[in-house]
Amino acid sequence: QVHLVESGGGLVRPGGSLRLSCAASGFALNKYSIGWFRQAPEKEREGLSCISLSVGSTLYDDSVKGRFTISRDNANDTVYLQMNSLEPEDTAVYYCAAEKWCSLQHWGFSYWGQGTQVTVSS
Repeated sequence: QVHLVESGGGLVRPGGSLRLSCAASGFALNKYSIGWFRQAPEKEREGLSCISLSVGSTLYDDSVKGRFTISRDNANDTVYLQMNSLEPEDTAVYYCAAEKWCSLQHWGFSYWGQGTQVTVSS
């Protein structure tokens, strides 16, 4: 079976940091481009970042440029999203997704995880 799993979410104060992880079962993440998305209550799902099959090739939405960093750990076949300077507006369920081609369009991805909750609150 193809299965993606996100982890690392939780509750942080404004200005704090979290690192999210994306892992897979049934296939190798290093054969796919991996995107990070989020969805807040009553809002549409938005694309945040994507890392391609080529090492060092990444995309970022303007809303997270300079604050979030996507990376791969090839030894552990894991993709990370380092999130710094978090604000309440970042509160959402965060998802990772896999597809051959890198984009910030959620409808273009074939495989998804179940999401991990990130809450930024004082």
